[in-house]
Amino acid sequence: MTYDLYIGDRAFSSWSLRGWLMFEKFDIPVRTHLVGLYSGTMQADLAPLAPARLVPAVLTPEGTPIGESLAIAETLAERHPQAGHWPSDPAQRATARWLCSEMATGFRELRTACPMQLLRSYSGFAPSAGVRADLERIETLFAHARKLSGASDGWLFGDYSLADVFYTPVAARVVGYGLPVAEDTREYCLALLSDTAAQAWRKAALEISYNPEPYRMDLPSEDWPVPLLK
Repeated sequence: MTYDLYIGDRAFSSWSLRGWLMFEKFDIPVRTHLVGLYSGTMQADLAPLAPARLVPAVLTPEGTPIGESLAIAETLAERHPQAGHWPSDPAQRATARWLCSEMATGFRELRTACPMQLLRSYSGFAPSAGVRADLERIETLFAHARKLSGASDGWLFGDYSLADVFYTPVAARVVGYGLPVAEDTREYCLALLSDTAAQAWRKAALEISYNPEPYRMDLPSEDWPVPLLK
């Protein structure tokens, strides 16, 4: 039973990364199709999934199209209850859903000012008050999740869950722009980006070059602080 997953450019499409991790981290078979976000073919590429219009989008083995990441997440959790997408504890499961929902609808200042890019780590980026407020809110949610789960480090709810999936692109933003966060938050971000699945995604992203490069900033840059696995 294999799904078809339609994604955008790996270096820049944060929601595509989330969609792919929903399959990869939970051992669900999937075929991946690249949609041309920057080539002008996006509408034609997504035609088999109409009326879906954004990435990620999924075609189930039965041929049902699904758009929107939260809908994909809930559908996979429902269809594969043993995969462990959500925490098993009811209170933790409700909280993980809360964190994912807030990620899907919030943090606009962070998302606008710091587009996800996996090519380099900038130095000298000056976050606005709005970006700092978003980061503070994210850290509040992380602390709440850890207080509930008892996980002092590692994944937010002990075992890897959709909450970790949804905040992996946030980790890329923290690292990619050198954003000011507490040390435990930075360690969590590095753990998310050091995971073998995230590493595989970034390795594939680096196989494509762009001229001009989307979202390039006129700032000093340095190597990504998480070295790729050999």
